[in-house]
Amino acid sequence: MARTLFITGVSTGLGRALAEAALAAGHTVVGTVRKEIDAEAFRALKPGAAIPKILDVTDTARIAPVVAEAEQETGGIDALVNNAGYGHEGILEEASMDDVRHQFEVNVFGAVAMMKAVLPYMRGRRAGRILNITSMGGIITLPGLSLYHGTKFALEGISESVGKEVKDLGIHVTAVEPGGFRTDWAGRSMVRVERSIPDYDAVFEPVRARRLAYSGKQIGDPARGAAAMLRLLEADNPPYHLLLGSDAVRMVGEKLDALKSEFAAWEALSLSTDFAEAE
Repeated sequence: MARTLFITGVSTGLGRALAEAALAAGHTVVGTVRKEIDAEAFRALKPGAAIPKILDVTDTARIAPVVAEAEQETGGIDALVNNAGYGHEGILEEASMDDVRHQFEVNVFGAVAMMKAVLPYMRGRRAGRILNITSMGGIITLPGLSLYHGTKFALEGISESVGKEVKDLGIHVTAVEPGGFRTDWAGRSMVRVERSIPDYDAVFEPVRARRLAYSGKQIGDPARGAAAMLRLLEADNPPYHLLLGSDAVRMVGEKLDALKSEFAAWEALSLSTDFAEAE
């Protein structure tokens, strides 16, 4: 069945791969870009079916009008894919508060504004799909990515809760958690804070070096990730969470095991805070 997908951030990466796969499958794709040259390139992929919208998701006041325009042009958005975002690498103490705010503006507030804009239309039709591209980094953590992890953990919680709010209205929300995919996420799309505190060298520099060496060699194939997301959109009862990639499955599994072990080790202290039963 042909659908209309609204995908944020279709210039590169998983967003571009998903847009190309959706167009090839006969769907209509409304895709956001930030530059006119990128809009022209996107439109040229499949004129009439590839509909670019110039939008920076941090300009939240423009989101609802753009969504309303897309609704009118296409007859209705069947699926929203919140893909726009970027990585921020740096030690928390070395990051500025402006760094913190901008990371959340893009990765969280933009996605939330998009959901708020499409939900009235989806509610009216009692149908709709929302995919929030989070990350395995919304469940696991590594040193030097605290701001990024913070945004992805936030979007994970928002996504799951909203999914429970709207499920009975015929709307399904899934947090999609990719592992490492062969995109430019760790390259030009990564903002790297300048180092200034040597005390963190031992914990951070090896992680940064591994990430740089790994860039371009990730196990995840964007085309296969896009195909998986299209299959997800066709599922009758989609999950609240979907991991993408063997590395995501492995590392999230290890995190869950570690959490269970830690909770069990401290269970007695956890249970000690309840009111004592009346004798």
